[in-house]
Amino acid sequence: MILARTSLQCRECKKEYETAFKYVCDDCFGPLDVKYDFPTLTKETFANREQTYWRYFELLPIENKSNIVSIGAGMTPLTKADNLGKKLGLNNLYIKNDSVNPTFSFKDRPAGVAISKAKEFGLTAVGCASTGNLASATAAHAARAGLPCHVFAPSNIEMAKIAQALSYGANYIAVDGTYDDANRIAAQIGDSKGIGIVNINMRSHYVEGSKTFSYEVAEQLDWQVPDQLIIPVGSGAMLNAICKGFEELQTVSLLDDVSNMHMIAAQPHGCAPIVDAFKKNSKEVIPVENPDTVAKSLAIGDPGDGRYVLKRLQQYNGFAEECNDQEILDAILLLAKTEGIFTEPAGGVSISILQKMVEQGKIDKNDKVVCYVTGNGLKATESIMQVLPQPTIYKPNINEISAVVQ
Repeated sequence: MILARTSLQCRECKKEYETAFKYVCDDCFGPLDVKYDFPTLTKETFANREQTYWRYFELLPIENKSNIVSIGAGMTPLTKADNLGKKLGLNNLYIKNDSVNPTFSFKDRPAGVAISKAKEFGLTAVGCASTGNLASATAAHAARAGLPCHVFAPSNIEMAKIAQALSYGANYIAVDGTYDDANRIAAQIGDSKGIGIVNINMRSHYVEGSKTFSYEVAEQLDWQVPDQLIIPVGSGAMLNAICKGFEELQTVSLLDDVSNMHMIAAQPHGCAPIVDAFKKNSKEVIPVENPDTVAKSLAIGDPGDGRYVLKRLQQYNGFAEECNDQEILDAILLLAKTEGIFTEPAGGVSISILQKMVEQGKIDKNDKVVCYVTGNGLKATESIMQVLPQPTIYKPNINEISAVVQ
């Protein structure tokens, strides 16, 4: 078993560092990315391996497999969405369905890698700033690792997500403010107390987990590159990581040229600073001070990787688009009624923007399209209940009930 050798490299000035509990460049304060010296890999390397994202351990930043903290996440379905595709006029539409991960969102990917690296670094406590899903994923992996977990989150997130994180034993700090307020407090406490805040001071390793979205999609498409990828965007880290993942597969010769992919960033109206910048052809992402959207998991007003998303959209001839609350809820029901997949509002954003891209003629009917659904609808039922019919209660009378069953 040969693992990749890693170092850290500044995304801005390219200065390199030894791998360490570190996430910002000393010289220019740019973010640090994990850089690899990959071993030789073939498609057969991954045959007959466990059905989790850890099947790609050679491409991930853990030096010793004994430090891997796994709850069985990854290798989620890539569903050929024929019913939805037919409705939209698409012949090759796929839904990457991460709503079925152990904590029911894609956050199991970055959280698992970050907690594993925290264990490898010998940290004694972990935590996160979260809009909900990361709280659950971090708390679950921390429980598995036997580490204390501190969650910092806005007080107005969905109750199901709060209950889930608390169930795993997290110390849950509900902040009376926005996600950005919670993020700022988590950063200060993490640095002062030496706590591994997975999406802040562990961020260099954390974002590597989201790359596995690329690896799985490529393998599930028999090592083909999609034409169009619709990705819900909050901080922007996932979109950037997905690009990095496809590029790494090209580097190790598992994929051909990936330059013809098109990245589409999907954001909700009320918190769409990246879309605003894209449409103004600006390189500056102006923060949204008070996000207002039903898609609470994407309500990140000051996206940490916002300007890097803009660079990726330019690199991959992409687009950025937004949708309002009603469009999000309609899209949730559309996906549920056509494909039997129940997503939270973030996934509704993806589906809604998919529709808009088709309507605007930006996706061809024969394109190979992958739409990312990142969280489960059961985590955010409050929002969808407002547009669902209320069940009628009947007496247990066969004639009465038979009359309403056509």
